Amino acid sequence: MAAAAAQGRNLKDEASCSICLEYFTDPVTIDCGHNFCRPCITQSWEGREGNSPCPQCREISPGRSLRPNMQLGNIVEMLKQLHLQPPVEPPRENLCEKHEEKLSLFCDEEERLICVVCRESKDHKSHSVRPIEEAAEEYKAKIQDWLCHPRREMGCIQESKLRKEEHYTTLRNKVRAEKPKIAAEIEELHQLLRDKEQTLYQRLEEMEKAITMEENADISRLTNQITSLDALITDLEKKCNGPALDLLKDVRSTLDRCKKVTFLGPEQIKKHKVMVTLDPDTAHPQLLLSEGRKRVGQTYTEEPLLISPKRFTTLPCVLGSEGFTSGRHYWEVQLLQQRKGWTVGVAAESVERKSAITWSPDGGVWALRKSWNDQYWALTSPKTRVITREQPLKLGVYLDYEGGRLSLFNTDSMELLFTFPQTCFTHRLFPIFSLDDGELRLV
Repeated sequence: MAAAAAQGRNLKDEASCSICLEYFTDPVTIDCGHNFCRPCITQSWEGREGNSPCPQCREISPGRSLRPNMQLGNIVEMLKQLHLQPPVEPPRENLCEKHEEKLSLFCDEEERLICVVCRESKDHKSHSVRPIEEAAEEYKAKIQDWLCHPRREMGCIQESKLRKEEHYTTLRNKVRAEKPKIAAEIEELHQLLRDKEQTLYQRLEEMEKAITMEENADISRLTNQITSLDALITDLEKKCNGPALDLLKDVRSTLDRCKKVTFLGPEQIKKHKVMVTLDPDTAHPQLLLSEGRKRVGQTYTEEPLLISPKRFTTLPCVLGSEGFTSGRHYWEVQLLQQRKGWTVGVAAESVERKSAITWSPDGGVWALRKSWNDQYWALTSPKTRVITREQPLKLGVYLDYEGGRLSLFNTDSMELLFTFPQTCFTHRLFPIFSLDDGELRLV
């Protein structure tokens, strides 16, 4: 029976449009061989000039040829008449583990199923108890209300993914279009410019690789979000359509999963903005803090400061005054007069103060560094080169403590520069700043 149900679902998928995810309506075939609803593919290509890509395989359709697929339409109509439905498993008897009685009531205070014997016990006698059907209707309504949010979010992410693919295709085409221009210039300059030809080609190849790497990261992130949301939606819909007992068995964990769903976008990130100030007790003697503790600069001469076990004495570093042990937090750092380099991120409270720092998560530091030659590095182990579209003048730092992630952004464009691999934070984390020269200002 399970195999038949799986075949039925596969057959339904094959008869469904990949754009609207419903049965085909007036199916048509485009040049690459994929099928879509005529209204869906027409709307997808609306507003485009020239060639149009297939939404499924991205192959270009020069003439936008739409060939009616009557045979597929007939198959879809027959499937609709069959009303294929997944097999319904026979309901299982659900008994109270403690009293071996049927679970027929729901306790509102503890949000769990109980039997009639439980109800009369001292643990539940004072609690509000009601039939499971009544409780199931209320929780079903709550879950169904929440479902509209991930569905809407999935639509936005899919649209964003399509725009990203088009954007990177355009960039790649522009880069490739430069090659013949460079070749013509080199031919005119002859042997004197042969070295320059090689250099320019290599630069273009690096640009194309950087674009591809950034594209893969963005598309992978969006695809993972879509996959995660799709799995969650499917699970919630299954619970809502299943027996009331199965819905209420773990309803608290189900609602907790709903509340924990977050989507990492610029607007959502900036909602977690916090005020960060600098801790003068941690500042290296060569760093000068402003009166409001919002600005720090390199002085090259050591200031006479009080001895403190919290103070950095080996490297020009300073920590933020506020530490974090939970929650999501976002702050911004303006980069002023930067000629050499800087380091910005978070550090564990246990980070080394009196000797050399291990600049990696192994040393309790998650940070981004700009080196003296204008290269950017994520201080992983080993460190990771970060390619940027433009030099950031302001950094955004986003910490998700429970999620175990730290992300850094170019604040002006909200370009994601780097997200550290997920970890389990166990220490109090503080913002950390290190200067080779110039100034940093918290905004």
